[in-house]
Amino acid sequence: MIDRLNHPDYDRWASQIRATGGCRQPIHLRGKVDHYDQATGQLLHRYTTRTEPDGILRVPCKTRRASRCPACAETYRADTYQLIRAGLVGGKGVPETVSAHPCLFVTLTAPSFGAVHVRREKNGKVLPCHARRNADTCPHGQVMSCTARHSADDSRLGEPLCPDCYDYEGSVLFNAISPELWRRFTEALRRRFAKLSGLTLKTLREQAVISFAKVAEYQRRGLVHFHGVIRLDGPDGPTSPPPAWATADALADAIQHAATVVTAEVKPLARTFRWGEQLDIRRITLDGELTEQAVAAYIAKYATKAAECVGTLDRRIQSLDDLDALPIRPHARRLIDACMRLGALEDLADLRLIQWAHMLGFRGHFSTKSRRYSTTLGALRAAREEHMRAENITTGRLPLFKEDTVLVIAHWEYAGQGLTLGDQILAAALTGTQLGAPNDL
Repeated sequence: MIDRLNHPDYDRWASQIRATGGCRQPIHLRGKVDHYDQATGQLLHRYTTRTEPDGILRVPCKTRRASRCPACAETYRADTYQLIRAGLVGGKGVPETVSAHPCLFVTLTAPSFGAVHVRREKNGKVLPCHARRNADTCPHGQVMSCTARHSADDSRLGEPLCPDCYDYEGSVLFNAISPELWRRFTEALRRRFAKLSGLTLKTLREQAVISFAKVAEYQRRGLVHFHGVIRLDGPDGPTSPPPAWATADALADAIQHAATVVTAEVKPLARTFRWGEQLDIRRITLDGELTEQAVAAYIAKYATKAAECVGTLDRRIQSLDDLDALPIRPHARRLIDACMRLGALEDLADLRLIQWAHMLGFRGHFSTKSRRYSTTLGALRAAREEHMRAENITTGRLPLFKEDTVLVIAHWEYAGQGLTLGDQILAAALTGTQLGAPNDL
């Protein structure tokens, strides 16, 4: 750390660190960027990392996981918030008139795979977990009752009342199949809405479009459920109003039906999965109980999470890992073990359960949207990069060229990742971020 502070290129190193926005594990790149005159072939400008501190350029890792890099995850959260909000009230290329379109906030849950410890409240009071006056005793000798009033941080939350009764295989298979279940739900939703409107699917597309954005969230029991924004548009998407007959009530009826009828199968094991009984459908308004700002913030919050709440690891499980030696909850260990056992079956190879054991079988994208919902994360990143480019031109770090007259040739190679302990301390001081290292357990 002393050597870094006393080095002649410290100011440039500090500038790199600030540019990463406090990234805990920046990517190291080595290479160059050449600008040539297209007409003459003359080299106009060259940037090379040979003149940079340590001969590398440090750039943000851009992970979405808060457990890995809080700074980059915060950028991802903010982008997701803007993406969701734009689809509710406009902005980022979406007209403000979209706020008048019928829009619902929907939560689809996982089914039960066995009784687990839960925290329930009523009128501000915490209720007993599973109070049963004449509770049954399971085949393993466990009385299926719990009278505890669990605190919010109780480590038993999400744990089965009887681990030997709990369907661990079903849990991880549901997680693995849930992206397909969501896809089938959206298809069934469109079909049902068309039927309720007295139209064919083809005719519906000519008059109205159903747009959505959703995020996956882990419950403490280790199962994913989905929160989604579902909106009605005209045939041209958010730029056109939906027809008068396309109402929020009709959309809610179609959602209710689709959520209860769709199934997804794991044929090699003859298992069929469907959504859980709990289905929440609420109207999004500008000034009511559930505002567009609250919905966007809620969805964006979970876009940076993974399975940490279940007590698993934030990295892939290796085949040689000793599960008993890993610092994970017993419930998470059994879920991971189920992934490893089922993943070894040739008939289930396409589910990639071993590769996604640390995610308890879930291998889908945490946040997705339909094409016409709003802007894209790529567009938001491109706008941010263009802003940084303009700033570099203004400060003289980049020359100003006419883009149609210049050929840009870049060559980059990966040269590592992360910061030394001393650099971490300096970086935390420079960026005002909390000192810490990624969770490499």
